[in-house]
Amino acid sequence: MPRRSNHPEPPRAWRYIRRALHLRCPECGISPIFVPARKVRSLFDWFRPLDGCPRCGYAYEREQGYFLLAVWGLNYGLIAGIGVIMGLIIQHKYRPGLWSPWWLMLAWMPVASFLFARHAKALFLALDHYLDPHVAGKLPPRAADRDQDHAFDDDDGHEHPSQW
Repeated sequence: MPRRSNHPEPPRAWRYIRRALHLRCPECGISPIFVPARKVRSLFDWFRPLDGCPRCGYAYEREQGYFLLAVWGLNYGLIAGIGVIMGLIIQHKYRPGLWSPWWLMLAWMPVASFLFARHAKALFLALDHYLDPHVAGKLPPRAADRDQDHAFDDDDGHEHPSQW
């Protein structure tokens, strides 16, 4: 018989990944991260996430430039990696010349990068939330195990009770 504890089990990574693939808030899983595709009126609407979740208050962008790693690491890395692999397969199997129509198989890459940009940001947001949760009013899973009664020195040199 499994032993039950007082601490709830932390959410699994797959829950966050599933929410990201559906472009939903990583915290509550209900509110969208972006403007719905049918309501997009500009490139700004397509690429820019909303300020935060209206349901749970989770802030989608912590600071300026927060999604740079998502754009360069996930989006560009994944699409360019698939393109390089496809290019090597084409080169190995067909040995096309420079102006061969086989290279047109790689023409989808800019379109795929454009379409995957939202998912790359959502996956980055989900991964970041899984590894470093920062929801106001909620404790991170590792902080719940800390002793509530100990004191610590703050930057001003005074002892303050723990705010966990």
